[in-house]
Amino acid sequence: MVLSRGKAAAAPYRPAASYPPAAPRPRLSLEAGGTEAGGGTGEAAAAPLEGVRVAVLNFREPRQSVAGGAEEYAWQVSRHLVAQGATVHFATSREPGQAGSEHLDGITLHRMGNRYLVYLLVPLWLLLRRRSFDVVIDSMNGIPFFSPLVVRRRTSVICLVHHVHDRQFYAFFPAWLARIGCFIEGPVARLLYRRRMTVTVSESSRDDMRARLRWTAPIQVVPNGGPAVRPVTQRTVPGDPAVVYLGRLVGHKRVERVVGLAAELGESRPGLHVHVVGRGPESGALAAFAAERGVADRVHLHGFLSEPDKNAVLSSALLNVTASEFEGWGLTVIEAAAFGVPTVAYDVAGLRDSVRDGETGWLVRDGETLAAAVERAIRELSDPVRRAEIQRACRAWAGEFTWGRTGATITRLITTDISIADRRRRSAGRPPAGAPDLRLAVSETDPA
Repeated sequence: MVLSRGKAAAAPYRPAASYPPAAPRPRLSLEAGGTEAGGGTGEAAAAPLEGVRVAVLNFREPRQSVAGGAEEYAWQVSRHLVAQGATVHFATSREPGQAGSEHLDGITLHRMGNRYLVYLLVPLWLLLRRRSFDVVIDSMNGIPFFSPLVVRRRTSVICLVHHVHDRQFYAFFPAWLARIGCFIEGPVARLLYRRRMTVTVSESSRDDMRARLRWTAPIQVVPNGGPAVRPVTQRTVPGDPAVVYLGRLVGHKRVERVVGLAAELGESRPGLHVHVVGRGPESGALAAFAAERGVADRVHLHGFLSEPDKNAVLSSALLNVTASEFEGWGLTVIEAAAFGVPTVAYDVAGLRDSVRDGETGWLVRDGETLAAAVERAIRELSDPVRRAEIQRACRAWAGEFTWGRTGATITRLITTDISIADRRRRSAGRPPAGAPDLRLAVSETDPA
């Protein structure tokens, strides 16, 4: 089956008004004086990023039609920075019908350009406001925003990478264009960000960056968070299993392999139902594929669901299944685990980090098909004792990941980077960037 790639035109870009220059950046102190769990005393402990202006640059934002884990990560971190006292501006692309600017969750959104023009318009937007920001979080979804070229030298830049995109370039673009993408992601970005802090979301992604991109800058692993709600029960009836796929409907997710389970396991599991929750350009092709395989009555393409409806489908499933060929982490794996639902996935970067093989799910073995791995998992889950053990392990694993913890770690990196930059300025005989000291007192509580 050949799956198409969707393409949407963008509304014309209208630049927003310029901002006044940023307030003097506070000089941050790493001495003791606060706690990492919301403790500490005094005004500084309550808002460690008070007066700091942050620009978050990301390819998409969570409300767009094909938004995924990278968008959720950038948005949740932005919300946390706002809770820590920062002023956050989120620059991203714009889908037809979306407003050019909007204020949500305390964050000012700036939308500009389509999936290609965004990489030209966002750097121009940042250049016009280069004196307005103390920190830039530059999300490199294959292609960076080249922020070190347009901001002041004193501005802290964090390069955020979810996974290496070289294979994705060749899957989606002609070979000549894929080679250009790989050159930008590799040698160009490696040189441009060599003296900037880099964040990635898993050990696999860090290893890939070292091996495939030859990345030389320091890399900090800061995993995704997870859902705040921890359900107590799971309603699945083991005799009539249901599996769920949760995520974007795009080519490299290979959702057709999950849909195909209804046919491949039809003889041994005639009551198996497949639920697909998510939206994207492959939706129509997946519906046609299910009809061709004669399983349309057991494949449920839900599209986008509200949070309560999505949770109802997810919590009623026996298994979460993902067939993605590459991931940075596996946000939906943790989301399913919070409901006590284990995951079957391929043994690929990111998913091997988020799935604990044999404990919170199963990785497809060498020479094994996805259907065989799912059948193996269903048989193991048919034992009530084993199933209860896996459910407990899933919830415990999911409980280790919160957006509060993710945001707190990013806050620490920002304060450390600003402090180091100020020490360098003082050692070079230049005045520090700001006046009052701010102590590193970071709350790990998820913003409301």
